[in-house]
Amino acid sequence: MGDTPRASAGECTAGSARREVIAGIGPRGEIRFASGARAVLSSLRWPDDDAASRAELETFAGRALLVVPRGVADRWGREHVDALTEDGEADPAGRLIAAGLAFADPGEADALCRPALRQVEAAARSRGLGVWRPPRPGAGDGAALRALAGRFAVVEGLIRHVGERPGRTYLDFAPRGADGLVVTVPKRTWREMAARGLTASTLSARRVRVRGIVELWRNPTIEAATADAIERLDDEAPEPHHGTARDDSGARR
Repeated sequence: MGDTPRASAGECTAGSARREVIAGIGPRGEIRFASGARAVLSSLRWPDDDAASRAELETFAGRALLVVPRGVADRWGREHVDALTEDGEADPAGRLIAAGLAFADPGEADALCRPALRQVEAAARSRGLGVWRPPRPGAGDGAALRALAGRFAVVEGLIRHVGERPGRTYLDFAPRGADGLVVTVPKRTWREMAARGLTASTLSARRVRVRGIVELWRNPTIEAATADAIERLDDEAPEPHHGTARDDSGARR
């Protein structure tokens, strides 16, 4: 698990706004404009099960958008863009996230360019919409997390131990020897988190929400690729419980 490649510091820099018309939607939310340009929405991670997400985005086909590019094109030549319908009434990224059809996440970028989308996401999560439908595995549910190997997941739980090492930091969510989540934090991300007040002392024995790709090592593991990958839950209002989702990460002390 080497350090995740990082994007340039200017990736959230906004370019000049322009008018585009959506000609079609490609795989994983790729937007094809009538001009020939290709783009994906910034600050949004496309879900693995995307039939409903694609159907929602396709409702914008043929419509004129005001498009603002962010940073530089990705390795496939696609721009990352913010978009708004020309009449100002609809924000495609906001609509997808509000319906629980996408995550507010920087993806391969270094930062979440539209942090306000996390509030939109919170409303969808509290209602159990789309990708937030229960059950949602907790950080102590090793078996459920293993079933998500290779997929993006958002997981909540109690950090039981913080282990700082020269190259990376380890956040353990399960008792020693138990099967639960481990989050690895590369050195650069750990420095960025410290600048936000997230340190070993402020994270130990705290509940957090973490997001990233689940990998299988000794335990189910997520690498925190950016500082936006980890959120402390102390100051958040509790969300209503849905279904039978269980997080027993704090029950086996």
